[in-house]
Amino acid sequence: MMLQQLQQQRPAVTGRASRRALRVQAAGSTYGNNFRVTTFGESHGKGVGCVIDGVPPRLPITTEEIQFELDRRRPGQSIITTPRKEEDTCEILSGVFDGVSLGTPIAVLVRNKDQRSGDYSEMSVAYRPSHADATYDFKYGIRAVAGGGRSSARETIGRVAAGAVAKKLLKVVGGTEILAYVSGVLDVESNVDHAAFTMEDVESNIVRCPDQEAAQKMIDVINDVRVRGESCGGVVTCVVRSCPKGLGTPVFDKLEAELAKAMLSLPATKGFEIGSGFSGSRMTGSAHNDAFYMEDGAVRTRTNRSGGIQGGISNGEDIVIKVAFKPTSTIGIKQQTVTREGEETELRARGRHDPCVVPRAVPMVESMVALVLADQLLQHYAQCELLPRDSSSTPDQSVATQFAAAHKA
Repeated sequence: MMLQQLQQQRPAVTGRASRRALRVQAAGSTYGNNFRVTTFGESHGKGVGCVIDGVPPRLPITTEEIQFELDRRRPGQSIITTPRKEEDTCEILSGVFDGVSLGTPIAVLVRNKDQRSGDYSEMSVAYRPSHADATYDFKYGIRAVAGGGRSSARETIGRVAAGAVAKKLLKVVGGTEILAYVSGVLDVESNVDHAAFTMEDVESNIVRCPDQEAAQKMIDVINDVRVRGESCGGVVTCVVRSCPKGLGTPVFDKLEAELAKAMLSLPATKGFEIGSGFSGSRMTGSAHNDAFYMEDGAVRTRTNRSGGIQGGISNGEDIVIKVAFKPTSTIGIKQQTVTREGEETELRARGRHDPCVVPRAVPMVESMVALVLADQLLQHYAQCELLPRDSSSTPDQSVATQFAAAHKA
């Protein structure tokens, strides 16, 4: 009723003015300004993927490097993940020739093969609790019912593919390494040395936790909820090593703000922390401040409660973030809900799902961090490294110098 009243009050527009009024400026499927990624596809459509704009030319990138990351997030990896069987084989459609980027848009496609749309017949008339079914209907008036469509975690294939390219760029420019791991499941927490753990440590078990003792407890917890038709949530911690200094664009595009947006754009995320996070709110300034000192001509901090970012700009220390994931909404227990017509009913969700999303979320978190840093790297280089600096004012090697050295090599 209110919408009809607003439409009646709105002045009529015709011709060119009408076309301007209907123009959509942003539709929510693109991230980045300089390293710009658009993802496409639905869970049970013909395929999913991404288009990446702004990749510098002459960057070595292979299908195998992208496939490695996609294999880490694909379904059917173990007993504690969704049993959907997808190979998630990627195809690079454009932008790469003989293993080197052309500087033109890179398109990556992964075709869907193991769809079971019949598993979602009940969901076409009833909303699954805590899913995007109802809100997509509220917004668009139409939705892809099978598998959640665009709201499915299968959309993240495009992010992970693009993240592989971003990781390679960051590695070439400054030796940057991005590693995430599962740091908590329900009430089980891990104890991991952020300076020492490796990709091999993360991939050494099916829950992706370098702490082997905690990993087994996490696996037991996930198996327990799985056999009961339940689900559980957890926390993913991500560490960025050798991040270039100077990334981030105050005041609205501070680096931690961009990271928070990127993390909370992932499916099932409900919380974000950087550095000391919420625990820092219980400390005094003298206890929390990171004191500066000099090391080999570079400015360092003795502690890292800031999480590698101060004033919205990276300071060269490790960036440390945590992302909280809620329990998977699809469970095998009967729940109360309503139909599209507003009738109350009960629903027992079918379909294949992860009892806990965090093991497969690890490469997703890494990829989104890489997309943020790659975008900010290009933006920083364009704005701040074109003109020479006063060498006496900054004792640290600039991003431009790092890039030139790596590129020359």
